[in-house]
Amino acid sequence: MEDSVIRTTRKAALAGLAIVSSAILLAGCGTAPEEEPAGSGSGAPEPADDFIPCLISDEGGWNDRSFNQSAKEGMDRAAEELRIEAQEMESTTANDYAPNLETLVSNGCSLIISVGFNLAAATVESALANPDVEYAIIDDYADLEFDGETDAPNIKPLVFNTAEAAYLGGYAAAAWSAQAGGNKVGTFGGGEIPSVKVFMDGFQLGVEKYNEDKGAEVGVVGWDVEAQKGSFTGGFEANDVARQTAQGILDQGVDVILPVGGPIYTSAAAAIRDGGADVKLLGVDSDLAVKDPELADLTLVSILKAIDQAVFDTTVAAAGGEFDVTPYVGTLENEGVALSSFHDFEAELPEGTLDEIAALQEQIVAGEITVESPNSP
Repeated sequence: MEDSVIRTTRKAALAGLAIVSSAILLAGCGTAPEEEPAGSGSGAPEPADDFIPCLISDEGGWNDRSFNQSAKEGMDRAAEELRIEAQEMESTTANDYAPNLETLVSNGCSLIISVGFNLAAATVESALANPDVEYAIIDDYADLEFDGETDAPNIKPLVFNTAEAAYLGGYAAAAWSAQAGGNKVGTFGGGEIPSVKVFMDGFQLGVEKYNEDKGAEVGVVGWDVEAQKGSFTGGFEANDVARQTAQGILDQGVDVILPVGGPIYTSAAAAIRDGGADVKLLGVDSDLAVKDPELADLTLVSILKAIDQAVFDTTVAAAGGEFDVTPYVGTLENEGVALSSFHDFEAELPEGTLDEIAALQEQIVAGEITVESPNSP
């Protein structure tokens, strides 16, 4: 992969790793263009008169403060820049996927972006039936046959190696727990799928790196990266199952908990509040302290995916006639994944932690450390 971004300074790497991946998404893992991306003042392309970009959520809905909301923000920004109307279909159950896709095709959509692994089968079916429509899917290769090839020639995968950013988050969580004295952190997931497990893999590996570097013994509950087994709710709803699953992790005495699965973080937060324990959350996909300010006092840091930027750049490319089905893989190097700011908790971190995490990031980008996750794209 070519070097596609200018590496950040150590301080900037952690005190606000805002994802600004510019237009590198359009070329998969290629180099960033010299000109500013559309929407940054350089002027968006003039789309064809009949260009209609469309977006379909999974059952988490647009207000999940996570990947669906991030995708919508990217599409809304693209529509504003292009001065056109986008169509957005919100799914409430898995039964909505196929009918929603049919509606978007019937409405004349030129580009349809599906949000999430769970829409893969319906997206492949729709794409095969409508070869003149351009498709993209977030968090999946649309490879239902598992032969290493996307199952329709008009689908662009938008995937993210979040294990890299989660590695940094796991290291930070371990440092926090060691300082707190509990020496235990935990995680649980929503659906038991690769795009969830990849967070949990990186998280545990980052804890293990902290233990190795510091001679510590911070334990992880809720996930075993070698066995690929752990705690899952079976879905992405913030319901009693999610609350009970979170409580099961909290009951084991963790200082930090990582809920991976959109709205299930609210169940974890409620369990923390009600239990009165001094436990911190890690957010996923978006900066939780910003997206849900009421939980800023619980959110140590967030593991970010530039879903909004991926949607924005893919839409702008399609509008300009430059749609490319080459898979985009977000990494620390191209800023498709990142660690957020620690916000108010920065001053409470153990001395030297920021520099240590920034050094780890530099080593991952340089290829000196490889985060080995079986769920990485």
